[in-house]
Amino acid sequence: MSTPLPSYERWGSLVGKRVLVRVDFNTPVAEIAGQLQVTDDFRIRATVPLFEDLLERGATVVACTHFGRPHGEVVAKYSVAPVRKRLDELCPDVQLLENLRFNPGEESNDRAFGEALIAGFDYYINEAFSASHRPHASIMIPPLLVPSAAGPNLQREVSTIQSLLDDPARPFVAIIGGAKVKDKLGIARVLSERADTVIVGGGMAFTFEVTQGRTIGSSLFDASYEQECGELMAGGKVLIPEDSLGLADSASFGSDGGSDPVIEFGANVPEGFTGLDIGPRARASFANAIARAKTILWNGPMGVFEDARFSAGTEAVARAVAASDAVSVIGGGDSVAALRSYGLEGDVSFVSTGGGASLELVELGDLPGLKALRESPFN
Repeated sequence: MSTPLPSYERWGSLVGKRVLVRVDFNTPVAEIAGQLQVTDDFRIRATVPLFEDLLERGATVVACTHFGRPHGEVVAKYSVAPVRKRLDELCPDVQLLENLRFNPGEESNDRAFGEALIAGFDYYINEAFSASHRPHASIMIPPLLVPSAAGPNLQREVSTIQSLLDDPARPFVAIIGGAKVKDKLGIARVLSERADTVIVGGGMAFTFEVTQGRTIGSSLFDASYEQECGELMAGGKVLIPEDSLGLADSASFGSDGGSDPVIEFGANVPEGFTGLDIGPRARASFANAIARAKTILWNGPMGVFEDARFSAGTEAVARAVAASDAVSVIGGGDSVAALRSYGLEGDVSFVSTGGGASLELVELGDLPGLKALRESPFN
């Protein structure tokens, strides 16, 4: 990305102007005292400084967001009402439009919907980094029609990830976890070229383990990516678990946990058993690699951490990252949730709001929403 993202600072006074701000307020909600309430207002609070600055410059500010997956239909449980209530408490002078995804034109990138959305506005700001990898109408159409800019949080997300990839302090250690190898293989490939060590954990690690002649029992495995995983292993930078924890196939696991005994496997998982977390030797070797790092990028858990019996691997990585003096960038909802659950969010350098967007920016070097801002005819 050679061309910088446009900034709203160039607009100066905004007295009498209307500004549409695309945000990502797709926040968790729960029923409390008989009504839906926001249970994590991090994304809303993070945007308040931008709103306050625009208001101080004299602008009328309107925000728009998606919320859940209503698939182009009006679904009561996906109304932004609880989000609007929390925004009113934090910044009452900003209006929040109803869920963009109630209109099928949002996800289909319909030009007419985008035109209707921006009608009557003088300016547009994209402050939704976590949605900028999706070519949706509210992301793509406004920059074609009015002067547009990147919000400060979006700018910060992009510059942090870009600097991490372009000129990291070394050793640069990347940590990738999660269930499906197909979701992370692209980023693993890119990071194996940029980083000094790529730690692979979670269910995706078992496909890598098969390439080393190890048995994995009934653990997650995707044969269609076995060759590519083997090629990455041959590069000498990928570090996979030496051992694992798991259960017999007849046992149950998940967020509700279970009483079935946890089994510690060595390098091999026998038939009739499933690996669900990295083992103690892997925790130690991963922590040692992280301790030597000067730059860290972490995305994805090391196991089924929502089951307390299989959270030790993710916790070990979280604590190793938090204890490090390295520049540490954390992306992805599960990694961030783990940090927060252990009270470690304040011990890392940067927490990204965009899991999928962060990965796509690392893998492809650009996002549709960023390109739309850079190529706006009003720049």
